[in-house]
Amino acid sequence: MKLSVIVPAYNAEKTIRQSLDSILAQTRPVDELIVINDGSTDGTEKILQEYREAYPDCFRFRTVENGGQGRARNIGFDLSSGDWIGYVDSDDWIDPEMYERLIAAAEREHADLALCEVLAHFPDGSTARESIYREERAMAAAGFANNKLFRRSLIETIRFPEEKLWYEDAEFTAIAIHRAGKIAHLPDPLYHYRRGLPSTMNNNNARKNLDLLEVMRHLEEELLPDDRDDFEFLVLNHVLLDAMNRVQAMTAADKKDVLWLLRQYVREKIPDLNASRSFREESRNRRIIMRLHYLGLSGLAEAILKLKR
Repeated sequence: MKLSVIVPAYNAEKTIRQSLDSILAQTRPVDELIVINDGSTDGTEKILQEYREAYPDCFRFRTVENGGQGRARNIGFDLSSGDWIGYVDSDDWIDPEMYERLIAAAEREHADLALCEVLAHFPDGSTARESIYREERAMAAAGFANNKLFRRSLIETIRFPEEKLWYEDAEFTAIAIHRAGKIAHLPDPLYHYRRGLPSTMNNNNARKNLDLLEVMRHLEEELLPDDRDDFEFLVLNHVLLDAMNRVQAMTAADKKDVLWLLRQYVREKIPDLNASRSFREESRNRRIIMRLHYLGLSGLAEAILKLKR
């Protein structure tokens, strides 16, 4: 079984060595490490040239015009030949045994997809474990591609959106989870990522959150009519909760318009919250915040979340 790991990189000279070294130090050696240099303007390409010289048997990179992370990952997949495919971001790193353990779990459970938990690292040195898997609700793991290992046959016909959309991970992983016959889960946080650094999701651009509605339209085509419960779960958690919490916390002048559009989408897809099984299964605290957003009381939802913090 051949393992390919794909890394999209954009202006990553400060972090990419740690990322690549962690992949190359795997207890189950990586057969292909493919980096797509997405039009970097710093010293990223020079570093990649060093790694190509040092690891000629497994390391490859290609420099392309900047087209976004989704496009870079798709290019990397097209260049790969592994039976198993992993994705790591250029500012993250992984435990040495991550891929060995994911492959073993997948083979043991005859799974198409294996995943582990995640450990977030903050600028002040603190860490927080982020549990993203529920055994009774596999779709809860949608939204993050990097802590997962995919059987090639599972994702052969799935592409990351290439329109420089936010939330491209959500679309790709939700479709993969929906199509996976079996998912293997490791409870240990073997994937490490930096929180609090400048990123596409950490800024004051409220309107870019509307990209999520385009992603949801794609997922609607994939999931409906057979899997309405999973579709409503994604609407509630990604649109009504996460996106609206994020926009409400912004100071952008157009945030009220964006909140209205997000809320209208949710109300169109789920006209009665109480009738939604996914809503009823959420915790009491999450239901409170969801309902406040649903009713147009996002300011109150933000105040409650601040008080809780």
